[in-house]
This record gives sequence, structure tokens and C-alpha cells, in this order.
Amino acid sequence: MAEAAVPNTAPMREVQIEALVVMRVIKHSTSAFPTPATGCLLGMDIPTNSGTQLQITNCFPFPAAAPDQPSTQQETGYYQQPTDAATLAAGAPRAKSNVAYQNEMIKYLREVNVDAQNVGWYISTSMGNFVNTNFIENQFFYQKAADEKTVALVFDVSRSAAGSLSLKAYRLSPSFMASYREGKFSTENLQKSNLRYQDILVELPIQIHNSHLLTSYLHDLPQAPPKQTALDFPSSLADLSHDPYISSNPLAPNLDHLDLSIDPFLEKTCDLLLDSIEAHQTEQNNAQYYQRSLAREQTKITAWQAKRKQENQLRVQQKQPLLDENEWQKLFKLPQEPSRLESLLVGRQVEQYARQVDGFSAVVSGKMFGARGNLLPGEAQ
Repeated sequence: MAEAAVPNTAPMREVQIEALVVMRVIKHSTSAFPTPATGCLLGMDIPTNSGTQLQITNCFPFPAAAPDQPSTQQETGYYQQPTDAATLAAGAPRAKSNVAYQNEMIKYLREVNVDAQNVGWYISTSMGNFVNTNFIENQFFYQKAADEKTVALVFDVSRSAAGSLSLKAYRLSPSFMASYREGKFSTENLQKSNLRYQDILVELPIQIHNSHLLTSYLHDLPQAPPKQTALDFPSSLADLSHDPYISSNPLAPNLDHLDLSIDPFLEKTCDLLLDSIEAHQTEQNNAQYYQRSLAREQTKITAWQAKRKQENQLRVQQKQPLLDENEWQKLFKLPQEPSRLESLLVGRQVEQYARQVDGFSAVVSGKMFGARGNLLPGEAQ
């Protein structure tokens, strides 16, 4: 009698993506920019000695999701603000229409003997701005199953357009999953669980895989030999970058990295970092306003209870029935504490921008120190 398959419970350690999947994600993201592009990832989880390796072998894009709620005034009786395309695209992975479309596509792919295990989803972003409520809800939708093995791929279109591929794989941490499942993000619950903004996402290392045949083809790309045995010395950097003998080779190094100008992506990231800090300050002000409102109400309640006790003491002396000392619950209403989830997400987004600024500054600083001897007089000795 055949034994039942044992589910793979080893923790996920790394993600391996086929190069064809990366090209499909890039093509879909660049064509849909600036609207976020989302899609489904297919593959399998392979147990290894160090844990589980998630192999992503196929993908397909999600269609534009339609709003689930009625949006016309005749159906609801009042006017509702129409949902923009960016919000619909960001919420596409968990939309009801796309869930049915995804199951149907997986069924068709299984019939043609293609890897049909759902292993996550992907989304495109700009300037590293992806830590928001939609991203958390989408990943929680995939990761809430007991035996799931899913990841969220984040492709940064703006950063990749500068010449370096920006592709990251994330999962929600177990501690954040437990807190999000309960839906309690008050100050008391966060102190008990010791949940910080650094504990929201867990980044997994990514490996891009090519078949041996494709790797051999890349190393054997045909290239005609140069007609001249000795090349002329270039007069400028522009002549060097437009040299036909260099630009015709697809594997030639990118000479744009020699540019000493400050990356404009760094300036834009600093602006977004300041905006995120302002948003975090707004969340802090909301929390402080709640604390002040709560303190005022508690002061009123304490004064009312002291007055009621004095009245009851007087009634005892006069042998009259006592008044209810818990009547304050009907007279006073304590303010409701706002959720600290948005504050955690803004803090994580600030950290994301800070990491990007750190990486860009390191590259620019290295170029400047490398050219320092030629830029400053007297430093070339």
C-alpha cells in the first residue's frame, strides 16, 4: 500500500527563478508602467539539506481587476468615489475575478504537463515604494494557508531602467502573520508581541537559473572579427561608447558606469524618504492625540466617580438608596485607539528608502574617490 505524501515543512531558504520568468516579468512591468503590474508565479518547492528551495519556472499576468463593490449611484443610493487603475492593479492578486481566472489558467497548464503549483505572485513598483496595505493583504492572502510555500517578487522598474536589475523576494514574518491574523495592532499588543517594523518582511536570496544549453549559447555568440588590427585611440568617452566593435558585443561591459554624475535616482529617493518621514510624523501625532484625549476622558471619569462616592456616602447617612457607581460607562465614551499598523508600514518604507540611499551613495562615493587624483590639483602624486 502506497504511503501518503508527507508535506514539506522545512523553512524556505532561497528562491531560484528561471531567466525566462524574469524576462516576462520585466516585459509586463515596463509595458504597464507607471501602473503596477501583477501576475501569478508557478513552480515547485524542493527540499534541500539547508531547508526548502522555491523554484519558479513559469508565470502569467493578471488581467485588470474590476471593483467588487457597486460603484454607481443607482445601485447604492449615494455617490462613491471611483477606484483608480493603480488601486485596482495593486489589489488584483486577491480579487475574486482573478482568483477564478488563476485557477482556470493553472488547470489548463496542468493539462499540458507544465508546472502548475502556485508559488506566489509578483508586482512592479517605482522607486522602491511597495510597502503598503495592499502589498501586505496580497501576501497574507497567499501565505495564510497551513502548508503554503509562496513568495512575493518585487520588480523596481525605475531602478532597473538605470542599468541594474532590481528584483527582490519577500515573505511575511511568522510574528507579523500571527498579529495580522488577530487584527490587533494596539500599543499594548505590540509591546507583548515585541513586534517591530523590521519584523514585517523577510527577504530571501534570489538565484537566476539558465539551462546548460542557453548558457553555452551565450558564451558562443557569433561575432565577426574586427576589420582593423589596430584600433584608433578614442578622442572622448562618447566615441568609446559608440565604438561599433564594442557595442556589437552583447556581453560587453556597460560603459555608462564610468559616468561621474550624481545618480538622479538618488535625489528622487531622498525626496521620497522625506515624504515618508513626514507621514511617520503624522502617525505619531495621531497616536499622541489619542493619548491626550484618553487622559482627558479618564480625568473626567475619575472626577465623576469621586463625586458619586460622596453622594452615596451622604445617602447612606440619610438612609436613601445608593446610586449606581458604574453609570459613567453610559455617560462617558473613551476614544478608540487607532491601529498602529500604518505606523509600522511607514517605518518599514522609511527603512527601505534608507537602504537605497545607502547603496547609491556608496557607488557614487567610490567613483568620486577613484577620480579624486585627477579632479583636485596636487593630489596626483
